Amino acid sequence: MSVEGRPSARFLLLSEVATELNVSDSQVYHMVRSGELPAIKVGGRGQWRVERSRLEEYIVRKYDETASWIEQNPLVERDD
Repeated sequence: MSVEGRPSARFLLLSEVATELNVSDSQVYHMVRSGELPAIKVGGRGQWRVERSRLEEYIVRKYDETASWIEQNPLVERDD
């Protein structure tokens, strides 16, 4: 539910995705065009929309990828 008590929108604008992820609109556009983040084109002008559930799946996938990367690249303490 949104703050106003209404259900959250099912589909998000790319600018809304950018806000959620704290990245630029162009970064989200690249993620969509590369296929990294699933999206659809709708309407006569072919505007991009990302389904909220797909964004949440993307975030979970990125957490998993990050955890794997951390496991494979442990932080090494340096002697100062």
